[in-house]
Formats: sequence, C-alpha cells, structure tokens
Amino acid sequence: MRDTPLTKCVAINGSPHMEKGNTAIILEPFLAGMMKAGAEVKLFYAKKLNVEPCTGEMFCWRKTPGQCYIQDEMQDLYPKLKDAEILVLATPVYIPLPGEMQNLLNRLLPLIDPFLVTREGRTRARFREDVKIRKIALVATCGWWEMGNFDTVVRVAEELAKDASVDFAGAVLRPHAYKMRENTPKTEEILEAVKSAGHQLVKEGQVSTDLLEIISQPLVSEEELR
Repeated sequence: MRDTPLTKCVAINGSPHMEKGNTAIILEPFLAGMMKAGAEVKLFYAKKLNVEPCTGEMFCWRKTPGQCYIQDEMQDLYPKLKDAEILVLATPVYIPLPGEMQNLLNRLLPLIDPFLVTREGRTRARFREDVKIRKIALVATCGWWEMGNFDTVVRVAEELAKDASVDFAGAVLRPHAYKMRENTPKTEEILEAVKSAGHQLVKEGQVSTDLLEIISQPLVSEEELR
C-alpha cells in the first residue's frame, strides 16, 4: 500500500507530429521519470483534440465564471486539468507555437480567476480554487543550434505560470532535436538526464540547472550543423 497519494500530472504534447515527432523523443523519457517517481501521468496530443479557438467573449470571467461556452473536447479536458498538480507543456518551436497548442493555451482562460493583483509592475491573476495545478513545466525542442531560439516559448510558459500565480518548475530544452535520432553515447546521456529531470520534478519540485545543461548540450558544432 502507498503511504501517500500519487502526484497527478497532465502533459500536453503540442507537436503536430505527435508521438512521431522530435518533441516526443524528449517528452517520453521525461514522463517516464515522473512515473518512476510516483506520478500519475495523463498525456494528451493537442492535434488529436477538437479544440476551437478562443473567441475572446470573456463569458468564462463575466457571465458564466469558470465555464467556457464553446462545446468541444476542452470540456472533457477541463476536469482533468483541474485535478492535476503538475501541468507539463511540450512543444516544438514554431513562430512561436504550433496552432493547435496556441488554441489550447488560450482556452485555459476559464481556469483562471480574475482576482487581479499587481506584482513587479504586472497585472496577475490566479487559478480558481477548484484548480489543483501548482507547478508548470516546459519541454521544448527546436531544429536550430542556438539556445536563444527558445526564448519566446520559454517566456510563454513562464508568463502562464505567473499569470496563474503558480511555480514555473523549469524548462527542459533540446536544440537541434532531430540529432537525437542518432544513437550515440551523447544522446544516451541526454535521454538519461531527461528521465532524471522528470523524476526530480516530482520528488523535489524543480529541475536542477546541472541536468538542464546536460540535456541542452550541443551534439555537433554550430559550424557543422549550418
């Protein structure tokens, strides 16, 4: 028997290539590490979900607080999100996000309570009382060599955490991710570090800088990649 309840996690893979994409190469061991640490993980693919764009009517704040008027598959996802303690957002870098992922993020608005405060010169809200999410983590991949290519995507995840008044638990970033398809000692080291990062997130609530640096290490020189 378990002495403590499972940590519940919802992971959203926003890659249009879903389980066959480069993002899945990093996300899968990350979630495996979380499960090894005792988390209950539910994985969803943004492309598989029928999610309409937010229309900006703000009914979920004004007329029907906490309820989105759009009847699509987000209505099935909302209860699972409310019950999760950790939200993992996984995405490749587009400009900046794949369309399905952006739609899904916009549709998180009903989970936000418009109880507004000002912190460090910015207006912030918070998750509603029936939302258990306390941490948001990011797993992101890109094809380019430089880490600066992740800046906008990381900021999106960080801003969501700040707007919901929860912890941003770290960004697991893998540049030139397609090189991970090559079976080398370095790629094996990276995958082990990714698994350890998922485990650490559940056990310690954050991912260490040392692990993140191992995961993001170059697999080739910038000149060779170009």
